[in-house]
Amino acid sequence: MDPVDETAPVVEFEGVSIGFEGRDVLQKVSFAVARGETLIILGPAGCGKSVLLKLCNGLLAPDMGVVKIFGKEISTMPRRERYTLRGRIGMVFQESALFDSMNVEDNVAYRLHEEHVPVDEAHKRVVEALKFVELEDSILKFPPELSGGMRRRVSIARAIISSPDLILYDSPTGGLDPITSTTIIELVMKQRDVSHTTSLVVTHRLQDAFVLATNRYDAGGMKPIAKDGPERGIDEGTKFLMLNEGKIVFHGSTEELVHSDDPWIKRYLE
Repeated sequence: MDPVDETAPVVEFEGVSIGFEGRDVLQKVSFAVARGETLIILGPAGCGKSVLLKLCNGLLAPDMGVVKIFGKEISTMPRRERYTLRGRIGMVFQESALFDSMNVEDNVAYRLHEEHVPVDEAHKRVVEALKFVELEDSILKFPPELSGGMRRRVSIARAIISSPDLILYDSPTGGLDPITSTTIIELVMKQRDVSHTTSLVVTHRLQDAFVLATNRYDAGGMKPIAKDGPERGIDEGTKFLMLNEGKIVFHGSTEELVHSDDPWIKRYLE
């Protein structure tokens, strides 16, 4: 596999369109995500948010346009190269997508086993990932024994096990109660601020989006606190992308979003 261009945007869409059964899902979508940036993706159900993430991971190929990940067009590269590239991408699925027949350790270590990482090394990395999501005591449990929030945290541990350069979160708080949702968003924030991982976060909850945009994770105090510094109250590295009917209706900063005069955006935020 050719060397990856480390100066290129981590994610870049150029005029991307895709449809299913005669229905357009994304139409001429173009945007870029810089290294270390977090992009929060908002929009009504069925507007193409999850499809956009699957295009980033090479699980789908566009009908038109170009999807570049780390500067390389993912949809046209050979399958082996695509598999190697996916090793740099972590994915948190909507419903966690854990294997019920495997315990927590084997679920988290699944990618490591595929890469033939020695058992002792894999175990050490699993423990570290589970400590990150505060679930190390559940290492021998099976998914049916876990709550919905715990399963989501295991999914995050699995996503970060290989220290990815890009994490894709597909509605990480979907179906969870408000208290558990807050815990999950704090973990997303922790990964962003401790590891500085580039992230795309699909969410239906505006509260989650604005918590991410206006707080930072304090590693010393091990908790989120209000963002401080010159841009007090706003995290400069967190941007928003809004989709409606398969098209981008907004892409920009938190400040630009909350002060938008667009009637549709105002209705959505209300």
